[in-house]
Amino acid sequence: MQVQSMHFQSRAELKLQDARLQKNLRRLADKFVSARAQVMTEIDFDATRDAAVERRNRAIQNLDVWLELFEKKATERGATVLFAESAAQASEIVVSLAKRHEAKTVTKSKSMVSEEMALNEALRRAGVEPVETDLGEYILQINDNEPPSHIIAPVIHKDKEEIADLFAQVHDKPRLDDIPELTREARQQLRPKFLAADMGVTGGNFVIAETGSVALVTNEGNEGMCTIMPKVHVVVTGIEKVLPTLEDFATMARLLTRSATGQSISNYVSLLTGVRSQGEPDGPDHLYFVLVDGGRSGLLGSEFEEMLRCIRCGACMNHCPVYQKIGGHAYGWVYPGPMGAVLTPSYAGLENSLDLPQAATLCGECHVVCPVKIPLPDLLRKLRERQFDRHLRPWRERWALWAWGFVAMRPHLYRLVFGVANRALRIMARGRGYLAFLPMASGWSRFRDLPVPKGKNFADRYALWKSSRPETRS
Repeated sequence: MQVQSMHFQSRAELKLQDARLQKNLRRLADKFVSARAQVMTEIDFDATRDAAVERRNRAIQNLDVWLELFEKKATERGATVLFAESAAQASEIVVSLAKRHEAKTVTKSKSMVSEEMALNEALRRAGVEPVETDLGEYILQINDNEPPSHIIAPVIHKDKEEIADLFAQVHDKPRLDDIPELTREARQQLRPKFLAADMGVTGGNFVIAETGSVALVTNEGNEGMCTIMPKVHVVVTGIEKVLPTLEDFATMARLLTRSATGQSISNYVSLLTGVRSQGEPDGPDHLYFVLVDGGRSGLLGSEFEEMLRCIRCGACMNHCPVYQKIGGHAYGWVYPGPMGAVLTPSYAGLENSLDLPQAATLCGECHVVCPVKIPLPDLLRKLRERQFDRHLRPWRERWALWAWGFVAMRPHLYRLVFGVANRALRIMARGRGYLAFLPMASGWSRFRDLPVPKGKNFADRYALWKSSRPETRS
């Protein structure tokens, strides 16, 4: 997927003007946010989260050890483990596997790593038909291969009417507007693809070192059709997704679905280990794990290492006031929301995503709800500091921040400058008590009024209050 994050501002402005999108995005609060708040009361969230942080840190701090153990255990069960330094290399590996097994059709369950890899495009170039089987991803694929706008609910930006129109056009059938009927129509389209597929590709929520297994958490059951029906199963996932033990996975599973969709547990939780053994009725004859670096190892030991704890639940974007207004497509790459505002600069380069660290209010809600306590506001601030240090922000912005810092460090000068500024603002307001336009800050005042200071500043009022306060004697 090509990085388009440099167009964030123009895209965000278009999304804010899209009334239909604004209506559709309100479902985030109506469904995911409220449901998460309710279901978290079932567990001791703080204690479970502390345990999850400890377990994820243990895996990341000894990542090479656990990856080697996973490779050993998976190989013992008949799987092949392959490592890819980049997303492009991972895509080449999967295409080569499809060619080796003479695959003509590949069924896929939802995988954000495969979006990083631009896997569908690579398969099509090689003459292999990729078929998305997650309902949301399928809708996007038949809609001119539109990218997902959310990592859990990829089609959250569309409503039922849009999908009904799309199905009628693409499937060349009478238009339906009942959700169960639309779902049944999609199933009828996908069933022959499942039966004919030569290879299945899935992501991996986690891979388990002690058993060589992959853990898959889904709601639709399509994942099972991608892993059991074809003779070849390929798992693509990031190297950071390794967990040492099944007990670790049990802890993460308690938080993953609750944080993502507000469910106590998903409809389907699968632990898949090895190839089909003699006498087993189903399962693949060939199992491959493609473990992708794609910039992840560069975060190890850095001030952004905590980002590797991310379990891709989407809670940060569900609760983010910025994402709730613009959706995921404005962010311009695979991962939107607060997590994307850190991951995209880390994986694709800070110079290619200059606006993303600014695309947050720093309200802290993303940190509050994160099931693995990633300090996203702090990481966004660090990215802003890096931009400033590398002179990647506009010179006017850098000059303004320098001037602010110079004045703020000198209290007497601060009081003088802002005393003059307060009087100037009162004159400009002409007695109205607010300013509808602020010079040199039109982007801010275009959408809100600035209340004008009415008299003395805080320091003067505090000094006056303190001088009038009766002394307290012990």
